[in-house]
Amino acid sequence: MHDNLILAVAIIGVLGIGAQWLAWRLQAPAIVLMSVAGLFVGPFWAWIFGEPLLNPSQVFASGGEGAHGEKTSSLLGPIVSLAVAVILFEGGLNLRFHELREAGRAVMRLVFIGTPIAWGLGTLAAHYAAGLSWPVAILFAGILVVTGPTVIMPLLRQSKLGGKVGSTLKWEGIVNDPVGALLAVIVYEALRVLSAGENPLYAAGWIFFTAVIAGALGVAFGYGLVHAFRRGWTPEYLKAPILLSAVIACYSFAELIEHETGLVAVTVFGMAMANAKFASLQEVRRFKENIAVLLISGVFVILTANLKPEDIASAFNFPTFAFLFCMLFIVRPISAGLTTLGALEPKESALIGWIAPRGIVAVAISGFFAERMVAAGYPDAERLTTLAFAMAITTVVLHGFTIKPIASWLGLIRTKRPGTLIVGSTPWSVGFAKCLGEAGADVILADSNYGRLRGARQANLDRYYGEVISEEAELQLDHSKFDSVVAVSAIDPYNALVCSHFGPELGRNHAFQLATQDIEDDNPRAINLSARGQILGGKGRTYDALIRDTYRGWTFTKTTLTEGFTLENLKARRPEADLLAELRTDGSLVFLGPDRSAKGGAGVTIISFGPERTVEETEKKSEPEEQSKESDGDAVLDGSKAQSKKRSLLGKVKNQISPNDGPAV
Repeated sequence: MHDNLILAVAIIGVLGIGAQWLAWRLQAPAIVLMSVAGLFVGPFWAWIFGEPLLNPSQVFASGGEGAHGEKTSSLLGPIVSLAVAVILFEGGLNLRFHELREAGRAVMRLVFIGTPIAWGLGTLAAHYAAGLSWPVAILFAGILVVTGPTVIMPLLRQSKLGGKVGSTLKWEGIVNDPVGALLAVIVYEALRVLSAGENPLYAAGWIFFTAVIAGALGVAFGYGLVHAFRRGWTPEYLKAPILLSAVIACYSFAELIEHETGLVAVTVFGMAMANAKFASLQEVRRFKENIAVLLISGVFVILTANLKPEDIASAFNFPTFAFLFCMLFIVRPISAGLTTLGALEPKESALIGWIAPRGIVAVAISGFFAERMVAAGYPDAERLTTLAFAMAITTVVLHGFTIKPIASWLGLIRTKRPGTLIVGSTPWSVGFAKCLGEAGADVILADSNYGRLRGARQANLDRYYGEVISEEAELQLDHSKFDSVVAVSAIDPYNALVCSHFGPELGRNHAFQLATQDIEDDNPRAINLSARGQILGGKGRTYDALIRDTYRGWTFTKTTLTEGFTLENLKARRPEADLLAELRTDGSLVFLGPDRSAKGGAGVTIISFGPERTVEETEKKSEPEEQSKESDGDAVLDGSKAQSKKRSLLGKVKNQISPNDGPAV
């Protein structure tokens, strides 16, 4: 038994994290690959060889005690319960009220009007189409209001869907993530109290009382921990373990008060911490990213591996297909599409009325309550996990394959201009971003230091304040606005990390970083080619070299080539200049470097960085160059204006680089 338990835990961990990694590499929905992994070692293996390779119910079948001292037949229930508690804490940690207020009317309508409608119509579909009893149907419909961000965010990135539609779908997922669990808890508690023969009025009062107690417990844990972090009572290396212990303790204490109120308590716990301002919030979110991914992977593999072949077979029947049809083509269009009319354009409401993928949270919560509902005397609750699994797979696959074609047909996909994310705000990168914008490209300048974004604010550039490789950026940064990334911070390994992060999503040919001295010297200790981006600009053009030349007065120039002024003419006229990018006639933006040279051609715009033009050079321009459309708001100057501009530039550089700003990461 001991060896089997260790092997089972190893299989669950390897399959769960392996599926997450493979999903990242293939840019595929993680839920699909985790489902395949769990089904393969569970029901599919049993169908082929007679018994499953992994049977969680059997492996974890060791008696224990519940929160109230009752005997449990399996450790599987408590393990899943604690994992779901941490997952819901993560959901609460995403919910910040000030961001909800900024999300717009469409999101508010979806949350406060669409959710009750979806709950009611979903109940009818679960009862009449799927054949569930009324109590089980009400609980299951409450769970299915969830459209988690773990599923919707990859779909938005894949489809390049931004604007109001992308923002609305994103915030609906964030807000509804914990709501489904709370609705399920309320229904379960109501059924449990009513089944004991209590007066309905008493039952309602008791549910309200226990919810208030659980909420107060969550608030107390949240603000208590925030206070401890603010006071410095905990060292940095203990904050994550303390937080995990606090989540488990909060859940357990609430369970001692009343069954299943622990889920309410940990959700409120996460919300309390999310809305409190304290310096360690980033550490808390890193904890959430690491622990929640591990637990979500494990729970999903356990739930799918625990299905029996007959459970899978029972999913392919008329009631299941009828239920899926109702949820996809009746419930969602009415609850979301009609609700957002007036707040969005009709075509935007139409797309939102179609896209509603259910994810890991819905399946995990369904599995959590299925066992409890069966024990409470509702045998049809055994079908909850299978139905939730069918709903999740159907919506993820169907919506994943149709979101981009439908959005493109409706004219909601961003196709106008190329976009670039520049990571690292310096005087050099601000000038580069301005020149790209003037040439016709969309640019976002990002930095994790607010002070270093001063130049971007003064230039009125689109900017992002925060860490671009964090999960926070997954939610806050509009990935539909850029199709390439350029990392130009002062720290070379960080630039490589940024390129490695965005490379699989955008393509390795669209991830660039500055040259490093290690690479130039062929140092064997240099960052491996596969772990960094392509080099921007010429050889030897490191961060230090570019900043030095910025101090010397070098500026950015955009030059539109013509039949009379070719790329060769430009190189001959400005041999010292770095050719950084070219905007081609088809509208594409191509960054240049040692591995990618400019093609040139009439109508192509070249972005270069080089010495400022002198008065003599301006007067000696050849006739072909006069025919070119060269413009440089900072460089092509004459007389005293040039000297004045140079002094102004140096002043800006000194203002934007201060000792207090730290390295430009």
